[in-house]
Amino acid sequence: MAEKLGVYVHIPFCRSKCDYCDFYSLAGREDRMDDYLKALIAHMKETGPLTRGNQVDTVYFGGGTPSYFGEKRLRELLRTIAKRFDLAKDAEITVECNPDSVNLKMLQTLRKAGANRISLGVQSAHPCELRSLHRPHDFEQVKEAVKAVRAAKFKNLSLDLIYGLPQQDMAGWQDTVEQVLALEPEHLSCYGLKVEPGTPLDDRVIRGEKLPDDDAQADMYLWMVDRLAKAGYKQYEISNFAKPGFQSRHNLKYWMGRPYIGFGPGAHSDFGGRRYSFVRDLDKYISGVLGGGAVIDESDLIPQRERGSEYLMLRLRTTRGIEEWEYRREFFMNFDPIEQKLEEYERQGWTERHDRRWNLTPKGFLVSNQLIGELLAIQEEATLEKTLPRLKQGRPGSEQER
Repeated sequence: MAEKLGVYVHIPFCRSKCDYCDFYSLAGREDRMDDYLKALIAHMKETGPLTRGNQVDTVYFGGGTPSYFGEKRLRELLRTIAKRFDLAKDAEITVECNPDSVNLKMLQTLRKAGANRISLGVQSAHPCELRSLHRPHDFEQVKEAVKAVRAAKFKNLSLDLIYGLPQQDMAGWQDTVEQVLALEPEHLSCYGLKVEPGTPLDDRVIRGEKLPDDDAQADMYLWMVDRLAKAGYKQYEISNFAKPGFQSRHNLKYWMGRPYIGFGPGAHSDFGGRRYSFVRDLDKYISGVLGGGAVIDESDLIPQRERGSEYLMLRLRTTRGIEEWEYRREFFMNFDPIEQKLEEYERQGWTERHDRRWNLTPKGFLVSNQLIGELLAIQEEATLEKTLPRLKQGRPGSEQER
């Protein structure tokens, strides 16, 4: 039986570019919106037949700012997906929005077109912190946007927050979390600020602007995990928390290694055993799709050995974690050396075990890059030890052959 499929649609347009953002997004390119719509529709029509046998059960419009693209264009894309793909009746359909670019009419249009989940980029409740990010909204607009989301009868709302911001301390972070909890979203994504090379924020830091240090960010994170648990939001991934039944089904596809197809410049796909991405250039993507040119940037068949590495790397981002016999069965690899390391981590309070399943604790999530890197090195060493004897046995001119 074919696996369920996710569809990601990248909308690269923004009213303005945030100082921390390194996603492929563009401000001031509204002149290409209609051409981009044509290219996306053409690409979906071309791709749909290739997915026969795979039912689409999640659709995600990400950005950029999809709401800035306008409800009419988004409605056309939703119609195309419903027509060209086997779209499940209970599919989760998410649209990312900024608080300054939504209104009741737009949200009602999206709801009638099939969208059933809204993700709002809030980031902070404080004007000085929002200005430091070059965000185009204030918290009053957030509250108005949430009211509009509820008036449009959306019952699944996710809010994004960032901690570790310029000018932010623990008291400010706690106040933001409390104000957001008062809005009663079903889902929260809470990310630590990461300074990406080449962004305006990176330039500001190079010139001497101070940010909360690692210890301060760690304290903010651990307080948040505890506070959200008390408020009824179960952590299911490093940065994601949900009320029961409201985990992001689409994002879980990435972390659980499930297939998905992307559309748009810079969008990635993992489908049919192959991972591929499209050119990170709006004009090249439009001309390539509409003119029959090349739009693939990279394309690779993924061997099972690499899937085993991804299993560790992605599953350990989640509270579901990894399981011994799942690992042995799927990848035919020895779990013992990995388990020995996990037991070391358990003594440090970084992992916990439930029967045969292991997951990182909140303290472990704070150092997850280091821990997962060590586990991947152990896996690589175990794989080489298994492979080298076979190579020696089959080497031309070996004693066995002579």
